[in-house]
Parts: sequence; C-alpha cells; structure tokens
Amino acid sequence: MGALRPTLLPPSPPLLLLLLMLGMGCWAREVLVPEGPLYRVTGTAVSISCNVTGYEGPAQQNFEWFLYRPEAPDTALGIVSTKDTQFSYAIFKSRVVAGEVQVQRLQGDAVVLKIARLQAQDAGIYECHTPSTDTRYLGSYSGKVELRVLPDALQVSAAPPGPRGRQAPTSPPRLMVHEGQELALGCLARTSTQQHTHLAVSFGRSVPEAPVGRATLQEVVGIRSDLAVEAGAPYAERLAAGELRLGKEGTDRYRMVVGGAQAGDAGTYHCTAAEWIQDPDGSWAQIAEKRAVLAHVDVQTLSSQLAVTVGPGERRIGPGEPLELLCNVSGALPPAGRHAAYSVGWEMAPAGAPGPGRLVAQLDTEGVGSLGPGYEGRHIAMEKVASRTYRLRLEAARPGDAGTYRCLAKAYVRGSGTRLREAASARSRPLPVHVREEGVVLEAVAWLAGGTVYRGETASLLCNISVRGGPPGLRLAASWWVERPEDGELSSVPAQLVGGVGQDGVAELGVRPGGGPVSVELVGPRSHRLRLHSLGPEDEGVYHCAPSAWVQHADYSWYQAGSARSGPVTVYPYMHALDTLLVPLLVLQVLTVFRPSSKPSSGCLDTLSLCPLFL
Repeated sequence: MGALRPTLLPPSPPLLLLLLMLGMGCWAREVLVPEGPLYRVTGTAVSISCNVTGYEGPAQQNFEWFLYRPEAPDTALGIVSTKDTQFSYAIFKSRVVAGEVQVQRLQGDAVVLKIARLQAQDAGIYECHTPSTDTRYLGSYSGKVELRVLPDALQVSAAPPGPRGRQAPTSPPRLMVHEGQELALGCLARTSTQQHTHLAVSFGRSVPEAPVGRATLQEVVGIRSDLAVEAGAPYAERLAAGELRLGKEGTDRYRMVVGGAQAGDAGTYHCTAAEWIQDPDGSWAQIAEKRAVLAHVDVQTLSSQLAVTVGPGERRIGPGEPLELLCNVSGALPPAGRHAAYSVGWEMAPAGAPGPGRLVAQLDTEGVGSLGPGYEGRHIAMEKVASRTYRLRLEAARPGDAGTYRCLAKAYVRGSGTRLREAASARSRPLPVHVREEGVVLEAVAWLAGGTVYRGETASLLCNISVRGGPPGLRLAASWWVERPEDGELSSVPAQLVGGVGQDGVAELGVRPGGGPVSVELVGPRSHRLRLHSLGPEDEGVYHCAPSAWVQHADYSWYQAGSARSGPVTVYPYMHALDTLLVPLLVLQVLTVFRPSSKPSSGCLDTLSLCPLFL
C-alpha cells in the first residue's frame, strides 16, 4: 500500500473572520491630530500637527486640510494641500498666497498647519486628510480637532507711579535715578478670558532708542506661568543677592525693584505679559502676548558728578602754628544714607615728589576718623563742618609738613545688605603748603677719653654738641651707635644702637656688642658720655655719636628740628703687658745630635741626647 496524503480542510467561518481582522490591524492607516478642543486668541498664531501611520505606498504622503465652520458643520472648506497648489478655497486663497496660512512638512508622513494671525471666522473643526496610497481601503484617512478662537482679553500697561514717584510729564515717562539708588517700576497685567489661563509677566530692558524686539530686548526678571521668579542671565547674580526683586501687589499689579542702580541699567524698560493655557494633552501653550513701554530710564553716575575743591589757597606758616585746610565735595549727588556713602581724606606729598603722596587723615563712610602712617600721636583733627565740607586741622605744623596737599573723596553705593561698592573717586587740585624751617644747625665731635683702653677697663666716649639757631626751648638728644668689623672690614649690617639720652632726659639702652654693662649720661649742657664697663674683645668696633634737636609745641607734641653725626671713634681693647707674661711656656723637645768629643758640650752627654729647648 502507498502512503496516505493528508487532506486539507477549508477554515471555518469564525477563523476566517479572525484572520481578516488581524490582517486589517497590521495594515490599517491612522491619521493623528492633537486632542481638542484647542483654545487660541484672535491675532495670534496657531500650529496644528498631523501625521499618518500604518500606510502602504511611498514614504512621502500627501496631506489636505479642511475647515468645518460652526454655522455650516457639513461643509468642508479646503484650506491648503501639499499636493495641489490650487487646492485652497477663495476665502483662504489670499492668506495662503501671502504665507499667512501654510502647511509645513516635518518629514514624509508628518506636517503642521500654521496660521499666522487667527481671525474669529477661523474657529471650527479642522480635518487633516491623507489621500490613499494603500492597495486596500483600510483604517482612517483623516483626523479632526476643534479650534475655538477667543477674543483678545489681555491688557498690559504701565502702572501709575506711587505718591513718591517722580517722572517727567511725557509718554512714555523719562525717569532719572542716581547711581546706587533704587529703580522701581510697576506694570498692570490682566485678562478677562473665560477659560482658565495663567499669566507670565516679565520686565525687560532695551538700549535707548533701539527698536524693540526679541533680539534687542534683554529680560531683567519675570514671573513664569508656574509663579516661579527667574532673572535674565546678566541679572541672575543680583536676583540671588537680593538686589533685584519682583512681586505681585493685588490682583493685577506687578512691581520690579532694582537696588543699587548701575550705569548699565539705563535704557527703555518694557513689561511683557503672556497668557498661557493648558491643552487637553497636558502641555502648556502661549495663546497671547502683549508688551507695554514703562519708562525711559537714565542713570546719573557718581563719577560724572563727583567734584572736589579745596581752600583757602596756598599757605605759608611758621613751625608750631596751626594749619587748617578745607575740602568741599560737590555735584548732583544722592545724600549719604540708605543707598550711598562717602569717605573723605587728605593726602600730602613733599615738594617735588611725584604722585598723590601719603595719607594724613580721613573720615570713613561711617564718619570715623583715622590718621595715616607716621602721624600717630600728633594732634590732628579731621571733621565734617557742613553737609559737604570737611576740615583738616594740624594743631602744630612742622617743617616736615610742608608739601602739596590734595583732598580725596570716594563715593560708594550700597548693594544687598550693608555691602558697599566703590563707584567713583575724585582728587582736588594740589594745594601748596609752606612751613618755615627752624634754622637749627648741629655739629658733634666725639672721642675716646684717654685714647687707649685695655681689656677689663672702662671705656669712656665723650660727645660735645654745638648748636646754631633754633627757637627758644630747644632740647637736645644724643645716641651712640657702633659698627662691628668683620675680617678686618666694617660689616654691611646697619649700625647698632648702644644707648642714648632723649630730649626728655630719659636714658635708652640698646645692645652692647660685648654684652656687659653700659651707662649713658649727660655730663654737661651739651656734652654726653657713653661708658662701656669691663671692656672685652667683643666691644671692638667703630662708634659714633648722633645728636638731634627737638622742639615742643603748644599741643605738647615733639618734632625733630635737626640732626647730625660725629666722626668715627675706634675702640680697640688692648691686652696689658702682664697678660702676655702669663702665657704658658711652650716647651718643645727636639732631638739634638752631637759629635763625639773629649769634653761634654753644654752639659750634654757625648752620645745621642735629648736637650730641652726653651722658647
């Protein structure tokens, strides 16, 4: 027998229906448009996307857009097509030609319908249709979405200034603020749209006289639709520091405050309000935007206004007389306080010296006075005698106070908290001050008493001072200095103070090279003595006497009116002769070879002997 062939039975009707349904599911065309309804506002733009999936045929599909108006829901009005340039109905023809209405292809099976400026009659059902390229007519060939066009109910305007606001009677107003002051601007933004929408309000700045647009408008700060406050990139740091603030006052008033105005804050300020709505798919869409000019703002910088003048003019005074100088700070400046602060000081440079010189005295931003280096202990006053006038007073001028004086004023602006930033500085013209010299001439002669000193003795160095000129009550002081020799030459190290007597008669002791006791004394009206007790070899050196003349003024301050230096005095501690005899005898033993002889020579043996040799 041959093998039996299997018999194939036709499928049952339910199985055939299932296979047909599976085939339809694999190749069914589907056109997708956004979920509706979509709400947009007249005069604004709208974009409606459309894409097709599950199709057969070429990868590039064609699309046709239709509108069904509420008053004629069964009448399809052709808007635009990707295939036929003559597709548009007459009511859309001019807008399509002008590019106001267009279809833009995103890829082969996706497009977007764009309407630049919506009109009220654009409301209705929008249908996206895709002509068939399939072998069988399966699936959906169009998708529909409703578009509702709302009237424009967004209003934006500049908020009127508060009772303390100052502005010129122009439109838009022109505001002038000083550098460092607060700039406050208000904006009114409201909408009467019946749908639930959110407003985003931002303040922006553009360069004066520049055309306003997204490319030229720099955002300062804004409240987003989710109520988050964000600043533009150049202002982010100031927002974080608290110098920039934005808040909502009431239901429709927004207020921006820029603290510590800077030169770069000048410009034309705008308020932009955007209305946002949430589409059915959960995404947020901007449906309206309006902008209003708030003000033209000019920032008056402190550097352009700060000026300093001094008086009363060139001064010629004698030593011990008071010296008074006045400094006046002028200009259109904000008062010192919450937003601005000032410091004023005096500088002095000796006649002929370059530069502004060294600080004499100053008043800081808190009004606290201080003296510059080298002026400590003197009776010098720095005070504010009028709103912008400052006085420097030296109770007793000295010849060293002669020179060129300048007044230096600095202006600061206050940032967040108490932080100050220097914004400007200005110096006055030079003011010459001449102080008559005392005419004191000093001469000093120093010597070593006895001329020669030995170790262990006391070395006495005397210094006689002669004085010519000077005022009554002149006091003398004298100090003794030493330079130590190294390898037969004087050291490069500066001279070292050994001791001295000040103008007040008080002795001052330094450091003696040998470390032994030192005494300094006044042995006559103009004669000083230095004694080095128990002289040692470490005391060797070159000594000199340095007298100085001092004058005391009515304010009890002292100043040096003259100085001199004597010639060198060499101190060399010699050893006594007795000291040389106490040197231990050095006995050297040497080998001495004698020739044999009949007689002993010098008491030495005839043979090889050791003879002592005394040196």
